[in-house]
Parts: sequence; C-alpha cells; structure tokens
Amino acid sequence: MNVKSELLAALASSDGDYISGAALAEKLGVSRNAVWKAVKALETEGFSISSVTSKGYKLNDNNNRLSADLISPLLTTKEIGRTLKVFDDVDSTNNICRELETEKYPHGTTVIADRQTAGRGRIGRTFVSPSGIGLYMSVLVRPHFDLQFAPMITAAAACAAAEAIESLCGSRVSIKWVNDLYMNGKKICGILTEASLGLEMRVLDCATIGIGINVRSIGDSFDEELRRIATSIEDATGAVLNRNRLCAEVLNRLEVYLSKIENRSFLSAYREREILTGNIITANAGNKTIIGEALGIDDNANLIVQLQSGETIHLNSGEANLCRIKNV
Repeated sequence: MNVKSELLAALASSDGDYISGAALAEKLGVSRNAVWKAVKALETEGFSISSVTSKGYKLNDNNNRLSADLISPLLTTKEIGRTLKVFDDVDSTNNICRELETEKYPHGTTVIADRQTAGRGRIGRTFVSPSGIGLYMSVLVRPHFDLQFAPMITAAAACAAAEAIESLCGSRVSIKWVNDLYMNGKKICGILTEASLGLEMRVLDCATIGIGINVRSIGDSFDEELRRIATSIEDATGAVLNRNRLCAEVLNRLEVYLSKIENRSFLSAYREREILTGNIITANAGNKTIIGEALGIDDNANLIVQLQSGETIHLNSGEANLCRIKNV
C-alpha cells in the first residue's frame, strides 16, 4: 500500500473539508503517526496541506502540483482518464501517448505533464510548455468509427476544453477554427490530434488528442512576440485554477463530446463558440493564400468560405494550415 497516494486521494475526495488524523488513520489502516509522516512527505514534494489541531488535514485550493491521485477522484468517466500517467517532464505528451498505443494501452489512456521540452502545435509549430503554468495532456482514443468522422475529433475536444474552462472560471471561451481556444482576443489553448488509420483505410484505428492549456500567470515564461498573441486563464480572468481539477473537468467532458461525434450533435456547441464566422479571413490552403468571408461550419466541421470571386469552398483542417481574421 502506498500511504501517500491513498492519503492524497482521501484528501482530494473531501471537497475541501478537514479530515481528522484519526479518521484518516482508520480509513488507510495505518497509525496516526504514519499519516503525519505521509503529510510531511507530501509537503516536501510540493503539495499544500493545512493542518489544524482538532480539525485534522485538508488539501488547500492553491495546490499546483499535478498528481493522478488528485485527478482520479474527480473523474466521472467510464473510460477516459481511467489509466493515468503523470510526469514532471516529457518531450511531448503526444509522443508518450503514441508509444503507449504501440504497447496496446486501452482506450482513454491519458498522459499528463507539468512541462514539455518539445511540445508541438499544428504544422510543426512549437507549443511553449513551461513548468507550473500549463496543463499539457494527451488522450489515446480507439473509437473505431468511420474515417469520415476523424476530422471532427479536434472540434469535439475543443468544445470539451472550452466548457471545462468556463465551468471553473466563469468567463467566456471562444474557438478559432479549428483547434485554438481564445479569451479576450488571445489564445489560451491549442489542440493537436494525430490519427492512425486501420489497415483497410476505412476506419480510424486510434488517435492521440493533445491539449495544451495556459492556466497560471505566464509572467516572463513567454517571449514578447508570443505574449502578443497568447495569454493564460489567470492573466485573462484573474482566476487561479487548480490544474488537477481542470484536468478532470476536461476529461469528463471529453468523454461526453466524443460520444456525440457520429450523430454530430456537438456541432451546435462548436458553432456557437466559433469566432471566424462572419469575418473576412485569410487562409493558407495548400500552396496558396486565399481571402474570403467565413460563412460558418458545415456538418463535417469544415469551414465554409466565400471567396472574393463569389465561389464557396469548404476548407478542412488538412487543407488550411493557417486561418486568421484579416486586418482591414
């Protein structure tokens, strides 16, 4: 038995209430002295725990240390996140998740890191991932639905992440097609989905959904150029979120939204948040730049664009590698 892990799980499940040392000792089947030693060990590892005579112990709201023991008790899912791996440092959570896929880890396996040294965005861009600030996670999914639905995974994940963030900070989150979340005109989250096809090329064998959210204040972790276009939840709203709770909220909603892909019922939520619609936009489509008015999102989560020539096209995420509102 790992007393520290079980103690963390018990404190995480207490809804912020104190639990007496005696109650914890009975629950864990150890002595009160063993509970005290475990608390001290956790504090040494960076967990913030309050201790009050006659009340006991509680996990403080300002905890910023990621832990599977703090995330798991908050999950309401059946499969997503039920296998959790949490790391201090990785090159990329998507890379780790893809390695686990080859080892036949189950649907819903989730990799979380405090820091990424080689975080990736779309088309090879770097996703800056400093320690203590963001939530960097990748989820292995094995949906086995028809290949036509694969492009919708990113859109469904964007809805899940946006809803999770709003539920904790109470401020509006928008989606910029196809994979970026925005607050107050700046990016707070990027999503990168990498898929593997079945041998018959008719079904999606598996996919890795990478989600990177800027949670705590950025400070000087981003350079000046990046600060012009990106922000964090705390910097945008003042809300200091618990990254463990946010992780659980994202995973809980992700399971729900993934179940809505085949009937496309998630698209109404995506359209309601999407911010390119109604604007003149530029997009890099293939080897050319196009300009047109974004008319909306079609039933395959493609962006409908009316070009200056009057022609209407439907852009998918594979065709458009950069899409932004045109400065006029």
